[in-house]
Amino acid sequence: AGPANGQSKTIRMPKFSGRVYFSYGQKLVFKLTTGGLVQPAVQNPSDPNANILFNWTEYTLNDAGLWINSTQVDMFSAPYAVGVKRPNGTTIATGHLKPGGYKAFFDSLRSQPGGWGGLIKTRSDGTILRALAPGHGIEAGALPASVMNDYVNRVWSKYSSQTLTVQPFKDQPNTKYFGRVQGNTINFTNSSGAVVTSFQKPDSDSIFGCYKLLDAPNDLVRGPISRTLCAGYNRSTLLSNPNQPDANNANFYKDAVTNHYSAKVHAQMADGKAYGFAFDDVGAHESLVHEGDPQQAYITLDPFN
Repeated sequence: AGPANGQSKTIRMPKFSGRVYFSYGQKLVFKLTTGGLVQPAVQNPSDPNANILFNWTEYTLNDAGLWINSTQVDMFSAPYAVGVKRPNGTTIATGHLKPGGYKAFFDSLRSQPGGWGGLIKTRSDGTILRALAPGHGIEAGALPASVMNDYVNRVWSKYSSQTLTVQPFKDQPNTKYFGRVQGNTINFTNSSGAVVTSFQKPDSDSIFGCYKLLDAPNDLVRGPISRTLCAGYNRSTLLSNPNQPDANNANFYKDAVTNHYSAKVHAQMADGKAYGFAFDDVGAHESLVHEGDPQQAYITLDPFN
């Protein structure tokens, strides 16, 4: 059982990369199969946890320190923040909502035209359980699969006659790749003019999940380019800025066709930081804290109102 209201509980965690789940009202159901642990699938209405109010944080603890984040990559649900105490006694934290931010997020999403309110899942007793991330919403039939098509078509049109420049590493300003659309493909060349990787015209699910047609392998070329493209699509900066990534959050989510879910998550965060999609760390806009010599970590279960 977790701590009572206004109290705390200390749990010792192993050196590991994983998740810490917490739920309200009843325990989560975890099962094992031959492939390993079956984790709650928020997009599956028949999941045994579908009607439980819960959330999770993700962390890595190893010899290099602690990384812990609040995440909305899969859903927006029970509010919480994460923090870490440094050796000098100070604490850094992220993930807190603005006052009234929990209700404001759901109200804003519900009123967003285009079917975005369909992402909200409510229990039979009226309790709001969560808002699915848009990729899961498409999978569950809660959001139109074509929701990003208009933006993608405009990107394709623009870069058929112009060049999209990607500079994926902030500490390597001379590493640049140049994209031009040809038919259903955008080809990226290096400074020598050699094609280094190509992407097919992505669908909405690929954009929201930063996978499939925007796959990002853990390499030094395709993965970094894909991460940059994914951020540009979700934040709708590819049309407004031919030099990516655009690190200025004042330019994010300005197009009528954008990741409105992620935009609304960021809008309600006290520090503006969130993991609204998988590569929200492009430009360091993610809700992550890190300390090389952590003294203690915190998961703070915040008020809903």
